[in-house]
Amino acid sequence: MAKRTAKAGTAGRFGARYGVVIRNRIKTIEAHQKGRHECPVCHHESVKRVSSGIWECKRCGAKFAASAYSPKTKKEISAVSEE
Repeated sequence: MAKRTAKAGTAGRFGARYGVVIRNRIKTIEAHQKGRHECPVCHHESVKRVSSGIWECKRCGAKFAASAYSPKTKKEISAVSEE
């Protein structure tokens, strides 16, 4: 049998509900949220989300607060885009 959620990804759990635009938006947000990110302390790709807005580095143990879906705050993101 073929995989059911190959195209839908993590949003496949919603089935045919809520519309394709919202499911695709959830898919991209969750893919970024659940991935590994760079630690601001040790600069290693090992930061994972603990809960909403709380992030922890698995390598050095640094715990910090940031955005709910990304370990960078809106201020950091806007500073990078302005440069």
